[in-house]
Amino acid sequence: MTAPVTTGDLAAMKRRGDPIVMVTAYDHVTARVAESAGVDAVLVGDSAAMTVLGYPSTREIGVDELLVLTRAVRRGLVRPLLVGDLPYASYEASDAQALGTARRFVDAGCAAVKMEGAGPIADRARALVRAGIPVMGHVGLTPQASAGPEGYRVRGATADEVLGIRRDVDALVDAGCFAIVFEAIPAAVAALLVPAIPVPVIGIGAGPATDGQVLVFHDLVGLSEGRAPRFVKRYAALGPLMVDAVARYAAETRAREFPAPEHTYRIPAAELEAARVAIDGAAAT
Repeated sequence: MTAPVTTGDLAAMKRRGDPIVMVTAYDHVTARVAESAGVDAVLVGDSAAMTVLGYPSTREIGVDELLVLTRAVRRGLVRPLLVGDLPYASYEASDAQALGTARRFVDAGCAAVKMEGAGPIADRARALVRAGIPVMGHVGLTPQASAGPEGYRVRGATADEVLGIRRDVDALVDAGCFAIVFEAIPAAVAALLVPAIPVPVIGIGAGPATDGQVLVFHDLVGLSEGRAPRFVKRYAALGPLMVDAVARYAAETRAREFPAPEHTYRIPAAELEAARVAIDGAAAT
């Protein structure tokens, strides 16, 4: 059996220049797909708010909801590093709040947790690292802090924003984060910053110069509805296939074509006749 991936393994991959593959998963099925595909890390993302639970943004999902999904993913994984996304309003207020939430995710099977932002969040990260909980940082576009569609925009489009991202990264590295997500950052900016960052940088909409990539499972397999972000590449179109399968099932059921004989169980003729005689006898009395 291949040994589970560790945070140290990701650091070694960065040193060797081996790209890190990360994907989100939200249940046992998607976890088994990620496991079978051989990815290096799995994120139980707060994007489950939209992909699984139907909320309008990542802000609505709660800790208890995300923990149910985390435990399901844990049961489906063997090798990949499992990272749990701490949801909105579950860690920002204080070190004690962050520690309490992070410990629940560790108890659910996570090897690490992820938090968005820097500033005071770097202090939260430092507290978790001191308590022995590995932390993945997240800079650039931070969806939890983006109120409405107008907040979903590229970060690092000006020199001031680039310098701000660099300061955020420095703070998170100083706090002890083992890796950092770059989201929606110009490729040239990532190429400028990543070589000087001592920990792995995982990109989502940050170009090819990062140490690895992460995508939302539903986006890459074509299960998401609506217009996909620019950084998404759809490797399959499972959504239409699933709709077609259910529609054909419905049509065959309504036409009484399903179930066919090959989908049914049998009983020996003698046993069926004995049951019929017994039922008829009971009805006669």
